[in-house]
Amino acid sequence: MKKLMNRVDDFLSESLAGFATAHDDVITLHSEPVFVRRRQLTQGKVALVSGGGSGHEPLHAGFVGYGMLDAACPGQVFTSPTPDQMVSAAEAADTGAGVLFVVKNYSGDVMNFEMAAEMCDVHNATVLVNDDVAVENSSHTTGRRGVAGTVIVEKVVGSLAETGANLAECKAFGDRVAECTASMGVAFTSCIVPAAGTTTFRLGDDEMEVGVGIHGEPGRRRAKLASADAISSELLETIVADLEPPRGTELLVLVNGLGGTPLGELYLLFNSARQWLERRGLRVARSLIGNVTTSLEMAGASLTLCTLDDEIRRHWDTPVRTPALRWGI
Repeated sequence: MKKLMNRVDDFLSESLAGFATAHDDVITLHSEPVFVRRRQLTQGKVALVSGGGSGHEPLHAGFVGYGMLDAACPGQVFTSPTPDQMVSAAEAADTGAGVLFVVKNYSGDVMNFEMAAEMCDVHNATVLVNDDVAVENSSHTTGRRGVAGTVIVEKVVGSLAETGANLAECKAFGDRVAECTASMGVAFTSCIVPAAGTTTFRLGDDEMEVGVGIHGEPGRRRAKLASADAISSELLETIVADLEPPRGTELLVLVNGLGGTPLGELYLLFNSARQWLERRGLRVARSLIGNVTTSLEMAGASLTLCTLDDEIRRHWDTPVRTPALRWGI
């Protein structure tokens, strides 16, 4: 195992210390229990709180700031944060309008956020994101996994919250966006969890895992390595079959790197996806290409489609200022 670290036990705390110092104009780090909070809160605004295991950076802490999250709870690598982290983050982020929890559909996250919602004195609601169409159930979930589509939900609902929308309106919008968002990924290599010190799974030099999860969970099949065109075609066929967008639909396309894939390859995959969609009468109206939901150093990528309407498009385009996403400010 070759990683930039000192002691395995200090990996998360030292990483968060560096993150908080580098972005102290936007966020602040609370240490016991651990959570990241937006430095300047807006009074009377619904607070968005999310979280999950570390190793998926910049998800979620990288999206704390104006126009997105108000707080995020990082767990240990690939391990859900605890309910006390979530309760403390919610209470620190609440300014009187309540808290909306944005939760990826992984068993540990769901269970702990449910416990936090019951323990929390702050008025709260939850949006569950389950955008991964690769498999219906996996070793980590009941039902579909929550993956990179979570970023889209956090961005557009964060924008709505900035307008002064109430908690019920933010939850309804988040549920609707989650329903029209779907993702699927492919991996070329495994990752190495620092505490384990070895690869999570093994792939041959000429193999890929189609439909992999962001923790290295197996996908729908193991296959021989294929071209970018063939990979985008397989991923998009599954995604489009799930969303069933009519011809002429405008789409937001997210090409997400899993941590070990060069940006040039991600843009190439986006080009393949764009051509595939346009041949079927679907229009790429917005796009985001980069590493937003990673799996440590795993090589591979995922594609996410979100069907746009005027409201979703408007809130995607609004200004955002976080460590990982900044535009319009």
